[in-house]
Amino acid sequence: MADYKFITAAVAQGLATLTINRAPLNVLDIATMEEMDAALDVLAADPTVRLLKIAAAGEKAFSAGVEVADHTPDKVDHMIRIFHSVIRKIEAFPVPTLAAVHGAALGGGLEVALACDLIVAAAGAKLGQPEIKLAVFAPVAAVLLPRLLPPAWANELLYGGGVITAEVALQYGLVNRVFARESFAQESQAFAKPFFELSRSALGFTKKAIRAGAGTAFADRLAIVEKIYLQELMETADAKEGLAAFLSKRAPAWQHR
Repeated sequence: MADYKFITAAVAQGLATLTINRAPLNVLDIATMEEMDAALDVLAADPTVRLLKIAAAGEKAFSAGVEVADHTPDKVDHMIRIFHSVIRKIEAFPVPTLAAVHGAALGGGLEVALACDLIVAAAGAKLGQPEIKLAVFAPVAAVLLPRLLPPAWANELLYGGGVITAEVALQYGLVNRVFARESFAQESQAFAKPFFELSRSALGFTKKAIRAGAGTAFADRLAIVEKIYLQELMETADAKEGLAAFLSKRAPAWQHR
């Protein structure tokens, strides 16, 4: 594996593990996402891999989201392109993918988890899409959450920027399991083990069949939402104000346009 600065990537006995290594908050800046994007290519090409697990270092957060400073006009286009490249590669990974979520999974951090086929969470983990509070929205979540949650819950998270616990997420089928925080690493590994002992070929074709049966391809849906985000939303006064206010640590003054 390449020598990465902000992530680690390894393969052992059929399990590929990509770990975001920017504790305590594991914020996804452009450099980190570029490393993730490159690592996903390498891991996807490894014929021994039967499951990809995405995890994060530290105890505080899986990821607090994409770096807000990378949303500025000079960076936002590149940021969205590289982030969505990461998401597309996770979604199209040739075998099943598992997110192991602890602490906070917010904004782009939750979107990384949503792109995975399976999610396990540590007890008390917080999941949410707070983007609306900066007068923007979460493109990946706008595509995926309405398909993964009952409409009322998806709408509450996307419109209100709220947060739900891992326990609520389990109740509504957003996560597969919730494990105790003190044994989360061991329990999530035990959950993954049966998958990476199966046939890579069978897993790959099963994933292909599930995707084919789901209707319109995810990449096509995301392309539509991406265009709305970059060409319409990011041109609004309030999107610019929300980001500027966050970076200046002040309350936003909305113009509602």
